[in-house]
Amino acid sequence: MTPIGSLLIESSPSDNLPLIGVVIVGGLYWLGGRRYRAAARRGAIPADRAVKQRWRDISFYLALVVLVFTLQEPLDHYADKLFWVHMVQHVLLLSIVPPLVMLAAPWMRVWRGLPLSWRRPAARWAVQGRTGAPLRGLARLVGRPLVAWGLLTVDIAVWHVPAVYDLTLRSNVVHYTEHATFLIFALFVWGQVIDSPPFHRRLSPPRRCGLVVATIIPQWILALMLAFATRPWYAAYSDLGHRPGGISALTDQHLAAGVMWVPAALPWALVVFITVYLWMAEEDREPPTETVRPRGPEERQPPLPPAPAVPPSAAPPSVQPSSDRARERVLVAATERRIHA
Repeated sequence: MTPIGSLLIESSPSDNLPLIGVVIVGGLYWLGGRRYRAAARRGAIPADRAVKQRWRDISFYLALVVLVFTLQEPLDHYADKLFWVHMVQHVLLLSIVPPLVMLAAPWMRVWRGLPLSWRRPAARWAVQGRTGAPLRGLARLVGRPLVAWGLLTVDIAVWHVPAVYDLTLRSNVVHYTEHATFLIFALFVWGQVIDSPPFHRRLSPPRRCGLVVATIIPQWILALMLAFATRPWYAAYSDLGHRPGGISALTDQHLAAGVMWVPAALPWALVVFITVYLWMAEEDREPPTETVRPRGPEERQPPLPPAPAVPPSAAPPSVQPSSDRARERVLVAATERRIHA
C-alpha cells in the first residue's frame, strides 16, 4: 500500500471530512450536468459554448483536486510539523482554489444536482421566506467589495495571532474553521474581480485593480513581520524536538514568510495584469465618438447673396435673343445705304 493510502486508512473519519465534502460536491456537479451532456450528444450545443463549458469543467475539477491535496494527507500531516507547509495550505486556499472555482461558475450545476423535491422548498425559503430574510441581507452585505475585503483581511490577521494559531494545531474543529473561513471569504473577494455566472462583478477595471492591491498589502505586511522577527512566534512549532529536514524553528518561520510574500501574490498580480490588458484592449476597440452640437440662432450662417444678373449685352453671341440679332442687321443695312448715298 502506498504511504498516502496508509495515511488515509489510519486517520480518523473526522480527518477525511474534506475528502468526503469534495466527493459530495463533485458528484452533485456531475449529476447537474446530465441534461447538458445529453444535449451535447444530440449536437444541440453550439461549438463555442461547448468549448467554454469544457474549460469550466476542467477548472472546477482541478479546484477540487487542489482542495483535496491541500486539506488531506500527506500535506496536512506535514503542516503540523512545518510552518512553511502550513503557509502553502493557506496560499492554496486563498489564491488558487477560489479563482479556479469562480472561473468554473459551478453554482447552477451543483444546484441542479440536488433532488427537485429539495430544490423547490429551499429556493422558496431563500428567495421569499420570512426566516430567510436575515440570510439574504447578510449575503448582500458580504457581497459588497469593501465588506468582503475587510472580512478577509481581518480573518487573516486574527488567525495568525500566536495564541489563536497554536489553537488550530491542537484542535481539528478550530483548524477546519480556519480553513473554511479562508476559503469562503476569499471566494467573496475573488467574486469581485472574476465573472462567475449568474454572479457578475460590478467593479470597474481601476477599482478591481485597487481591490487586488489592497488585498495583497496586508499579507505582505504580515510576511515582512515574520521575516524580520528575531524569534519564533508560534510555540506549537518552536517546542517540537525535531522538524523534517532538521531546520530550526526560526528558519522555518522565515521560509513561511517567503511563501506568503512571493507565491501568495502571484495569482493576484496576474489578475491585475490581465485586467489592465483587457481594459486597454477594450478602449482601443472603441471608435472615438464626436459630439455634434446643434447650432444656435446666433451661430447660423448668413444666406449666400444672390448671383448677379448678367445683362443681355454681356451674354455671348450664341445665347443672345434672336430679336436683338435682327435689330442689329437692320441697323447695319441702314448705315451702309447712307454711306453709299
